[in-house]
Amino acid sequence: MDTALAEDRRFPPDEVFAATANADASIYERDFEEFWTSEARSRISWFRDFETLYEWQPPYAKWYLGGSLNVCYNCVDRHVEAGNGDKVAYFWEGEPLGDRRALTFAGLQREVVRFAAGLRQLGVRKGTPVGIYMGMVPELAIAMLACARLGAPFTVVFGGFSAEALAGRLTDMECEVLITQDQGWRKGRTVPLKANADDAVSRAPKVTTVVVLERTGQGAALTEGRDHTWASVVAGQPDDPAACPCEPMDSEDLLFLLYSSGTTGKPKGIVHTTAGYLTGVATTHHYIFDISPATVYWCAADIGWITGHSYIVFGPLANGTTSVLYEGVPDFPERDRWWDIIERYRVTVLYTAPTAIRTHMKWGPQYAEQHDLSSLRLLGSVGEPINPEAWIWYRKHIGGDHTPVVDTWWQTETGMIMITPLPGVTTLKPGSATRPFPGVQAAVYNESGEPVGPGAGGYLVLKRPWPAMLRGLYKDDERYRATYWSRYDGVYFTGDGARVDSDGDLWLLGRVDDVMNVSGHRLSTIEVESALVDHHDVAEAAVVGRADAQTGQAIVSYVTLKAGVDASPAKLTELREHVAMRIGRIAMPANIVFTPELPKTRSGKIMRRLLRDVADNRELGDTTTLADPAVVEEIKTRAVTEASTED
Repeated sequence: MDTALAEDRRFPPDEVFAATANADASIYERDFEEFWTSEARSRISWFRDFETLYEWQPPYAKWYLGGSLNVCYNCVDRHVEAGNGDKVAYFWEGEPLGDRRALTFAGLQREVVRFAAGLRQLGVRKGTPVGIYMGMVPELAIAMLACARLGAPFTVVFGGFSAEALAGRLTDMECEVLITQDQGWRKGRTVPLKANADDAVSRAPKVTTVVVLERTGQGAALTEGRDHTWASVVAGQPDDPAACPCEPMDSEDLLFLLYSSGTTGKPKGIVHTTAGYLTGVATTHHYIFDISPATVYWCAADIGWITGHSYIVFGPLANGTTSVLYEGVPDFPERDRWWDIIERYRVTVLYTAPTAIRTHMKWGPQYAEQHDLSSLRLLGSVGEPINPEAWIWYRKHIGGDHTPVVDTWWQTETGMIMITPLPGVTTLKPGSATRPFPGVQAAVYNESGEPVGPGAGGYLVLKRPWPAMLRGLYKDDERYRATYWSRYDGVYFTGDGARVDSDGDLWLLGRVDDVMNVSGHRLSTIEVESALVDHHDVAEAAVVGRADAQTGQAIVSYVTLKAGVDASPAKLTELREHVAMRIGRIAMPANIVFTPELPKTRSGKIMRRLLRDVADNRELGDTTTLADPAVVEEIKTRAVTEASTED
């Protein structure tokens, strides 16, 4: 893979931060087996200690064999037993202004015990598969913890998914129970979760029980004999943990399935089990976000995705951390909503996606400047590679030009963060996730399975097992082997491209499916996007390749300009020349389409697949997961009407 984008800004560790950081440089010298053994014993409470660290029979691993534990006990009960019941577990902020709750660990325990007892009365037992389809309310975390308490495996389906997507997941897992809510809030409007759930359940024959949280109170039809309100389920149930004890679980018992988005083909049911997953997320959360008892941590993702599972629910709660949970969008009712939340709760750590950062860049720094963000001491990035200029903007305007920024790489399949800086240890490089987390072994291979040299790009692989790794695809061994293990023998293929710099640090280049082949040069979309965002007038860019008879593929760029900047033929030419200066003329876009918005999922990921459809004038694929389906139609119109700029 050809790589040419240069980024030479460096940010050494701050001495004051480093003096109290959870990690120091010696962490990288620890023995692999010693590291994961001691982390499991220091971070996790076991009912029965494990006997064997791991077994590895490619492509399947088992971790902490012989151990017995319960995830809910680790996340809730043990903190109350340790005398920390009065500590806030979640500051919850609803989307409607003034809708707030503070839930302590003792309060969380009472709510979880009551709901678990209610589920048990409805017939949920160890091994009963449960579906959860809710918005960002505390009851979503409570439902997950209640299932874990009972030993009932669950799958959370993102509240932005359609009834069809929900039905497919419920059917594949053979869920017997669905937990949902009447409606959710989004930008001041209600989202019909219960109506979608009814449609889905009509196509999921194993679901016989539905529990409905009354969130908006605007009414939801209940089916007699099948549906129960949350209030009726918990009514009269005890809140004494002894009345509904935590089920002892084997280290390798199934904790949850999380399905891939399913934008192409059948969704993949990614299997995560108990001990290894919990150890991985608790350990990474502790070191990467430099967690202390005083931390107020906000992961601004949705629990419906793996980021929310690992770094809103299980990792933070296992570490006894106070978190912020927000129901709504960044710009409701105004574009300063996030910064208002940070100021109110004195948030110390913010973890969000590059797409969100670039959206705030587009709106401008004036909204953040209205608020006191001085409590922030660490910023994080997740979801896709971050453009260097977005990294710099984030640090400068949100972090006061002093906070470390930890740019993390991982996947639903990995369960935990795999490549990341460690604050106080790592010299930070805007746009680079730097190096593998201790205990993780990554490499960049060429087609032949040989490591690439400094400056070269190739395929990112993981060379040995790790505790939180997926344990396969649900009921689909053949697809598991073909997807992740068939390219290189005994080595996990991530599906992402990366390059290695002269220091051995890693720069992620996006999905290998997004690599463009232009006149024999394999170019990363991420590098071209970063070159565009490097321009002072550009807030966001998405790049795809389209078929071209002469060059094989031509580069098409979709660009969102910052507020107050006019799109014009002169600006178009200026941006093309800027890319040529930053990378080379081979990377100059053949077409640039100016658009006020890019098509994104509700989780904030850019739907490049749809942009490729537009570029190649194909019929659009599935748009049901888009936050605003109208955006892609507007882009189609602009792509047709704007003049081509091909050489």
